[in-house]
This record gives sequence, C-alpha cells and structure tokens, in this order.
Amino acid sequence: MGNRISSDYEGKELILVGVLKGGFVFLADLMREIKIPVDIDFISVSSYGNSSKSSGVVRIIKDIDTSITNKHVLIVEDIVDTGLTLKYLKEMLYTRGPLSVKICTALDKPSRRKVHIDIDYEGFTIPDEFVVGFGLDYSGKYRNLPDLCILKEDAYS
Repeated sequence: MGNRISSDYEGKELILVGVLKGGFVFLADLMREIKIPVDIDFISVSSYGNSSKSSGVVRIIKDIDTSITNKHVLIVEDIVDTGLTLKYLKEMLYTRGPLSVKICTALDKPSRRKVHIDIDYEGFTIPDEFVVGFGLDYSGKYRNLPDLCILKEDAYS
C-alpha cells in the first residue's frame, strides 16, 4: 500500500491525516512504507462514545493544525464501518480547499455501510464482527493488543 501511495503521489504535496485514536497504529506502520516526503497531522472525532454502534452524530474533538489548501489529503483510518464518519470528514475537509481528499483504511467492513463512500486504499475486508487490537478499541480498552481479535458479543451487549 505504501508503494502504491508513493507512486500515486510522486511529485505532489501530500498530507496524511490520521484519525485518532484508533488510526495512529496503522498510520505509524503505513508512513514508514511511503517513500516520498509527506506531512502528517491528526484529527480526533467521536461517533461511538462508549458504545459498540455508531450514533451517526460526528463530533470533532481535535481538528487538524495544518493548512490543506492546494495540497493532497489522505485520510488514514483504522476501520470503515457505517461510512458516516468518513463521509462527514471528507466533505468537511473539502471545504478547506485541498486539491484532493482520499481515504486509506486498514480494515473495511462493507456489510455495515449506511452511506456510499469510496475507499481509495484498503488493507483488508472483514466480516461483521467487532474487532479490537492494533489500535482498535472497545470503550478505550484493547488498543494495545498486537493482533486483531474478535470481541465476544457478551463483552459489549
């Protein structure tokens, strides 16, 4: 994926926008595989709270600090579930005048999609299971697990 991103953005000004908190582990691994100069920034949003299901309401907790005007933006996310958060983020970032806004995700769960969202760079498609580890959490726990694990339903229902 890093090689493809490097090739696609060769000679362009690219900003990787990591979605906190879950996306930071994937972003750390991904950026080491990108062979062109990039800027990195972070945004923190909430649509889950302490639930296992998205509320559909996206709240910006921490905005990016970098101007993205006339630059290419790649949103780096841990998992695409309903698509609501990324649809909101992509539309919001486009209002700031970037040349492009694309999406990169480690995991995609298309069976849960509520809105159409184009994913430009995708690691793996997964079934409708609640996964934790590798930066993904449930109520703030399990992010530190080195592997992806399926959380038993009785832990969150």
